[in-house]
Amino acid sequence: MNKSIILNHQEITQKTRRIAFQILESNCDTDEIILAGINGNGFIFAEHLKEHLQEISDLKITLCELILDKKNPLTEITTSIPKEAYQNKNLVLIDDVLSSGKTLIYGVKHFLQVPLASFKTAVLVNRNHKQYPVKADFKGLSLSTSLQEHIEVDFSKENDAIAYLC
Repeated sequence: MNKSIILNHQEITQKTRRIAFQILESNCDTDEIILAGINGNGFIFAEHLKEHLQEISDLKITLCELILDKKNPLTEITTSIPKEAYQNKNLVLIDDVLSSGKTLIYGVKHFLQVPLASFKTAVLVNRNHKQYPVKADFKGLSLSTSLQEHIEVDFSKENDAIAYLC
């Protein structure tokens, strides 16, 4: 399988920092933000965003992991923190790649069951192949790809994240 690097570690860091600033700017009226990362790479990306937000602001940043089965999203969806912890708060739902929108829309559905002060979405890479009516409010890179292509973000190496087009 041929892999082409679309974002190297430095570019991922720059885009993550820019998204952190955008999140901060859109939440200037609050003292706490909930970062809800979709399990797997979405949660890892949320952790990176939290680090950048803590460097640039004094806001309380609460990290939440949204646990869902991406292959079968109709199964029960849970979070690592209780609903009361994010109720009436500003929340950003985070994933690494927005492809069809299926994973993100089921994540959105879960959080719509609780009143929120504001609700935004963030992704590192937006593939522009949405099959569901969901969009990324904050995105690092928009990339038009063919349906046969795949985006893979590798956060496995501590300080060497890379995004590939496969």
